[in-house]
Amino acid sequence: MSQARPREERTGAGILTMALAVVFFTCIDTSAKWLTLAGLPVIQVVFCRYLGHLVYALALYGPQEGRDIFRSNAPVRQVLRSVFLFGSTICNFMALKYLPITVTTTIAFAQPILITLLAIPILGEKVGLRRFLAVCTGFLGVLVVVQPWRAEFHPAMFFSLAALTIASLYFIMTRMLAGIETQATQQLWSTALATIVLLPFALNVWTWPETGLQWLILCAIGGFGAAGHIAANLAHRWADASILAPMIYSQIFLAAVAGILVFDTWPTVWTLGGGLIIIASGLYIWQRERSLAKRP
Repeated sequence: MSQARPREERTGAGILTMALAVVFFTCIDTSAKWLTLAGLPVIQVVFCRYLGHLVYALALYGPQEGRDIFRSNAPVRQVLRSVFLFGSTICNFMALKYLPITVTTTIAFAQPILITLLAIPILGEKVGLRRFLAVCTGFLGVLVVVQPWRAEFHPAMFFSLAALTIASLYFIMTRMLAGIETQATQQLWSTALATIVLLPFALNVWTWPETGLQWLILCAIGGFGAAGHIAANLAHRWADASILAPMIYSQIFLAAVAGILVFDTWPTVWTLGGGLIIIASGLYIWQRERSLAKRP
């Protein structure tokens, strides 16, 4: 069984690699929205996303780890983590079918804020008054984006909010498994379990792609997932998580470009305004955590 590679101080390379990971994450959402609009069932798209990721992960880690890659030190928590991951993906892809990609991306920016709240009862972490006020401000930004008071409110917003909540639980579970499981084991468990669970549902609604482009994107979406997670893991080996955290906010601009070029949809003032509120509160929490971490 191979040993985990040590951390290296390569901050510049880490930031660039994390930026590349965000590009791949945007490609996942863009591909999912395009495929569902083309008429492919959401469950089928989710299944192909994880099947492709599993194939790439096995090709990358299998020769090094062998059978040990599937051995888990905390199988129950691994199952929960995997369920949270593909559950959030299903909800996100359902939302993407009806909502602009900029809206779902902006709502997802509230993850650090929700994780901060969930960490209190689940992980026993303490949150001060200033961080709590920043959390409340961030959720105000979510309300600005969702706009439940307007007649144009779309019920698919609930899928996006569910994806936000479930994904936050996934990251909480990832924190709980830190130092217990290897990165290879976590990737293989999450992708393999999702592939197995979703297989019968995907076969039940399977629709054959009608064009070569549909086939290409359906095969590529798993590659985008694998490349994004591998790049993110590599970035975190080269630079501190606190330095890399704000890079995820660049996705709002990538999502806006993808929405304009691929779907001919422009972000609204409400989306941009709410996004700025969420980003500001998230950056405050990030800066607060960094300053507290530096104190003796």
